[in-house]
Amino acid sequence: MTATTALASGAVARAAEALTPAGVFDKPRPPSIDVAERQRRLDGACSLMRGAGIGSMLVEAGSTLTYFTGIEWWLSERLTAMVLAADGDMMIVTPGFEEPSIREMLALPAEVRVWEEDESPSALVAGWLGERNLHARPMAIDEMVRFFVVQGLRDAAPQMEVRPGAGIVNALRMIKSPAELTLMQHASDITIAAYRATGPQIAAGMSKGDIFEIMAAEMVARGGRSPSGGVQIGEGTALPHGSKIPEDVAEGRVILMDCGCSVDGYRSDISRTLVFGEPSAQQRRVWDQVHRGQEIVMEIARPGVPAGAVDDAVRAYYTSLGYGPRYRTPGLPHRTGHGIGLDVHEPINLVHGEERLLEPGMCFSNEPGLYIPGDFGVRLEDCFYITPEGARYFSQPPPSINRPFD
Repeated sequence: MTATTALASGAVARAAEALTPAGVFDKPRPPSIDVAERQRRLDGACSLMRGAGIGSMLVEAGSTLTYFTGIEWWLSERLTAMVLAADGDMMIVTPGFEEPSIREMLALPAEVRVWEEDESPSALVAGWLGERNLHARPMAIDEMVRFFVVQGLRDAAPQMEVRPGAGIVNALRMIKSPAELTLMQHASDITIAAYRATGPQIAAGMSKGDIFEIMAAEMVARGGRSPSGGVQIGEGTALPHGSKIPEDVAEGRVILMDCGCSVDGYRSDISRTLVFGEPSAQQRRVWDQVHRGQEIVMEIARPGVPAGAVDDAVRAYYTSLGYGPRYRTPGLPHRTGHGIGLDVHEPINLVHGEERLLEPGMCFSNEPGLYIPGDFGVRLEDCFYITPEGARYFSQPPPSINRPFD
């Protein structure tokens, strides 16, 4: 459940000196997604579009644009997007001065059309569609496309119907290929190695930021990009995404770390909870209960099971212990897990009422935390993927509160 945090100040500078002899990470980096796989994704999208009677689809800058084209770009007031026709034709629209950068990243052949600062990108898109007689057929819009972009297209091509495109995109992205799973495994391996290197460096008096800076540097040193997450200490651990109230490391205080990184854009998301010093009986008991919650997830999650049933099973166990009910605290106030891939949070979720059946290739976080307001919280989070035989971890949960990074 990573709440994105900017890389702590100085972390990159520290990365070069972060690796100690005991922390050497020598796993080779897996290959990037190749052109053939990106073409299969586009072919899959076109097939789904034709089946739904869709003529074209628009995808703005972001993870889905990266997924299809390899272009890693950011959202701004200037439109950079992919327009895909159901017959396979593809066009990238971007500002004229960005064209060289876009062409550098474009991983497969596509037409690139540019617009200047005094021109309308919506008119450019409408013109491309008109050349292909696509105005009379619906256009699918990726769910992350902003409203002003959609409105611009409606103004430029008022006769064209606009439909949601989430069903097309999510049907492809939620099922990971072997190459994607390998990249996610590497990101997870980096994060686990960084945790193991960070643990011995935690000392009394450190702040949340001090610990995260160490962890971020350790991930960068091992090849992880875009470190994200955060650290909570003491009572702040009882809030799933933490508190602004400063607390430092001290004897008996709970420390909750929620961190991850990316490899070729594919994310890890791993949480660890420890006690500085000797855990109390209550801290040990709650930690063990969350550990059992994770085990229940792995016992239930398998192909053909509704995603919501995983959450229901964990929540039933916690209710039997006196937590809740439902989302009340003390207890589990959030879903049991979320999808993960190029984004830390992706469809679908392990949450009550989610009827989508689990399929091989789906990837999720497993994070059934327990939170006791005014006292402390425990979250253990490890991601897994569905195989034909059942659920398989990217990272193994630690065995006990006394060995939180094993």
